[in-house]
Amino acid sequence: MNNNKPLFIASFMTLIAAGVGFAIRGGILADWGAQYGFTKFELGTITGGGLVGFGIVILLASLITDNVGYKPILLLAFILHVLSALITFAATPVFEAAGKDATYWCLYIGMFMFAVANGLCEAVINPLVATLYPHKKTHYLNILHAGWPGGLIVGGIVAAIYAKMKSSVPGLRWEYPMAVFLIPTLIYGFIVIKQKFPLSEAKSAGVSFGQMLMTFASPLLIFLLLLQACVGYVELGTDSWIASITESILEGQGLLLFIYASSIMFVLRFFAGPIVEKINPLGLLCISACFGAVGLYMIGTFEAAVLVWLAMTVYSLGKTFLWPTMLGVVGERFPKGGALTMGAMGGIGMLSAGLLGGPGIGYNQDYYATQKLEQLSPEAYERYAVADKSSFLFLPEIKGLDGSKVSVLKNDGKDLTEAVEILKKENKKDPSLTALDQWWQGAENFAKEDKPDVKEAGIFGGRMALKCTALVPLFMAFGYFILVLYFRSKGGYQVEVLHGEPPVGEHYTGGVEGPVE
Repeated sequence: MNNNKPLFIASFMTLIAAGVGFAIRGGILADWGAQYGFTKFELGTITGGGLVGFGIVILLASLITDNVGYKPILLLAFILHVLSALITFAATPVFEAAGKDATYWCLYIGMFMFAVANGLCEAVINPLVATLYPHKKTHYLNILHAGWPGGLIVGGIVAAIYAKMKSSVPGLRWEYPMAVFLIPTLIYGFIVIKQKFPLSEAKSAGVSFGQMLMTFASPLLIFLLLLQACVGYVELGTDSWIASITESILEGQGLLLFIYASSIMFVLRFFAGPIVEKINPLGLLCISACFGAVGLYMIGTFEAAVLVWLAMTVYSLGKTFLWPTMLGVVGERFPKGGALTMGAMGGIGMLSAGLLGGPGIGYNQDYYATQKLEQLSPEAYERYAVADKSSFLFLPEIKGLDGSKVSVLKNDGKDLTEAVEILKKENKKDPSLTALDQWWQGAENFAKEDKPDVKEAGIFGGRMALKCTALVPLFMAFGYFILVLYFRSKGGYQVEVLHGEPPVGEHYTGGVEGPVE
């Protein structure tokens, strides 16, 4: 029995779950900063921790996917998705009991576990879809990865509704929208439990683990891995921050821009096949990288709303095909690598996003925002900077702006006053809130002068971070152009397809002859 469709739907739903969780997390970063006192760098490290976990697990799981099989790994992912929600939801009780540092680790571990589940899914679904559709890998991998922006759309809408309601509904907490990702999780979990899965394309063709490892001796694959690290930085690293940055540029439109960009990705990924038929995958990647570089620089430059929306359109067109087409190229050129090469691509991309993209873009925001605020008002900078310096890689140490203090200034201390009054009525103590209230009693006298400067500094930091990030897709475009010339010298880009042993009886592997698990 051919069960390509339900298996493809389950794979699609894993990316919906990941996208929903990712988008909603981006929409509630400000809540975490305000409630727990995190800087942009700390928030970037928390989100980056999730992507690091994603990357590590893809790499490790890909080592065993072909032997263990797809089904057991997806079942483990389902369990971890549920557990990650429970740990993340414990953040507020942990903050009340143990303070900021413990809350940081609670959120970090929750995001890390969420990412582990996503990583297990990613390690399976790419080689699974390549097995189901061996002759149209790039096309179907792009359709599969439409699930990611699809999840971003759903998550973005939920986050937008939450942002609109929380000001008018007292007690509405960030945990409510965050729980939405459990819906697609339950759907894919049910399908996985019910369905049978095929063997991988490589295993059905009799490719040994040693032969899979040998594919990594190829300079071409190593160069593709380098470019994939750049893709992870640009797409996922930027996506961690883009809603927050555009919201500072166009107040009230950040999440709408995010949903708009995700909608473009969702629609266009269904049309990758016809595009690739006109120009080969590497040509598509080169053009996409150029659009990505121009779009990011435009977002960091334009001020008029209509131009910012135009810039987001250009950026979205640029990033749409990068990730799935890179997977398609590796699947088409290195089919003997099986889940190992697919996993390496996904893992490198996620590790780059987590270790470099999320924290790096967060650091750049802090760096340029602090520079700007020190220039505008050294006194305001001293009032709103965190106590301790932090650094990123080899870059200089800085004291970023305190998210809690900036949030208090933004709403003129109204939320803080209400929170303090509630504590008094309930006869409770919160050392962090008390300290913030004491700080505000002094800072409030300068709030009128500080507010425009702090806001301008924040916008400047976000813009400069995007301009710096635009250099990455510019490098990618150059790399893809080199590959286009390389394949042209070899007679053109060709797809390699593995063929297994002739079947005995009825077998199903989605295009490669072999037994069912």
